[in-house]
Amino acid sequence: MFTTIRTHVDGGIGVLTLNRPNVLNAINAAMVREIGEAMAAFVDDQQILAIVIHGEGRAFSAGFDLKESAQRQVTSVAQWRALLEEDFAFIMQFWDCPKPTVAAVHGHCLAGAFEIMLACDIAVAAEGTYFGEPEVRFGAGIVALLLPWMTTPKIAKELLLTGNDKVTATQAREMGMVNHVVPAGQELPKAMDLAAQVCAAAPVSVQLTKRAVNRTYEMMNMRQALLAALETSTLISVEAGPERVEFNRIAKEQGLNAAIAWRNGRFK
Repeated sequence: MFTTIRTHVDGGIGVLTLNRPNVLNAINAAMVREIGEAMAAFVDDQQILAIVIHGEGRAFSAGFDLKESAQRQVTSVAQWRALLEEDFAFIMQFWDCPKPTVAAVHGHCLAGAFEIMLACDIAVAAEGTYFGEPEVRFGAGIVALLLPWMTTPKIAKELLLTGNDKVTATQAREMGMVNHVVPAGQELPKAMDLAAQVCAAAPVSVQLTKRAVNRTYEMMNMRQALLAALETSTLISVEAGPERVEFNRIAKEQGLNAAIAWRNGRFK
């Protein structure tokens, strides 16, 4: 029995629903574990030919659970490396999955959740969705540095170096990060329609074609670049600069909302 997600099968489509709506589907350790189990089950089920992921409530996901992160007693290089490698594998499972993955996003799609969306093969966004990776704003590193591979270097640098987390759905589509923008509430039906089209095609051809496309990026050393960036993220986490220290202090003493308000206040 899952506590942070729901799953069901619709025809040949495995549907994974992030189900922590009270905290904008923040990704905690339990969700990481449960999504891994659900994805493995979908891959093993020969009747499932495509996978759709979406979020319950007001948002797809605000990213990794910052409240849980602030409470962790992680200090050494080895501890941070192990933790971030687990998070990296969690995100990349959507890219590495032999079956096509489709993300249906709405509300907020930020940080680690943004990386999940990028790792999926196809993405549909509702109007009113905001995207971004605000990690630099509070001294954190990026787990899976996929953005430079999905858009241009200048766009990626602007978003990542400013921590802009107000990229609109239309802008995301123009930047090449999402395939379709639809009216709010239509993102899941559109994703299901695209997944159904995938299911209607020849399964072997679909899976081998996905693998061939992914290999194109692997031949350009994408994996090695991502792993090098992961090592950089480890170093950023170990350094724990003053911004990260202050963010965590406020989160512990005053709560996460206060810490986020402090972070955002510095960029008004």
